[in-house]
Amino acid sequence: MPTPLLIHEIDATRQWVRERQRAGETVGVVPTMGALHAGHLSLAEAATKGCDRVIATVFVNPTQFAPSEDFERYPRDLEADAKKLGDVGVDAVFAPSVEAMYPPGATTSIDVGSVARPFEGAIRPTHFAGVATVVAKLLLIAPADRAYFGQKDYQQTVVVRRMVADLNLPIEVVVCPTVREADGIAMSSRNAYLSADERQRALCLSQGLREAEQLHAAGERDASTLREAARKVITDTDGVELQYVAVLRDGTMDEVETVDAPAVIAVAARVGQTRLIDNVRLA
Repeated sequence: MPTPLLIHEIDATRQWVRERQRAGETVGVVPTMGALHAGHLSLAEAATKGCDRVIATVFVNPTQFAPSEDFERYPRDLEADAKKLGDVGVDAVFAPSVEAMYPPGATTSIDVGSVARPFEGAIRPTHFAGVATVVAKLLLIAPADRAYFGQKDYQQTVVVRRMVADLNLPIEVVVCPTVREADGIAMSSRNAYLSADERQRALCLSQGLREAEQLHAAGERDASTLREAARKVITDTDGVELQYVAVLRDGTMDEVETVDAPAVIAVAARVGQTRLIDNVRLA
């Protein structure tokens, strides 16, 4: 497959999208922070199937990392990422500098409100303001028809949808299924930080979720029972620090007591020094 057009400038990116739309083509955008794996590429593949043209963004966004987090060591390899994106049919890649995205004196930040405050928001208080702000900027710079995100970052999808609706952004948000390794672990760029032993221990997240999913499939509807099933698998694993298990009404951050409608069970845990999240849908 041809190498995608690599664009670093904001005006050139907006022009590329608008020119395709003026030609009657639909454009999809896939926002990423690079370090691409099969999960990211599944979003790009969904975009190529759903749109005439696709642009991906590769930008490690500093405002969504707290000072103690892994911004500096977050893996970066734009050349490799561009090749992977080209191989699945992406037409262009927008890879801006930090200075382009946040010019000197930039102070605007987006607070998405209540959906950004619990769970991930409570543990990483500045995270979703950074996510919402950079996603809004990217959707204005690359004003596509559809934007593609992964279900693995469940709360992020809720935050992005809320932000898009509240700001009347003219774009459809498409959420695609989580992609997993053969052993069940959710694909994540941060999996690369795990040692071989930690990687084995990290399986408890998906195993705990699967336990809850199987209970639900067998007819269990009590959310506390489902939470406890997932919690036990995770907390029984040495070297894993559980941060939360939550059963939420699908598409929201509202906890439920009874699963009588589509729901999501979400978990977060620290395995060694690496923080991982995962979720499954209970339908």
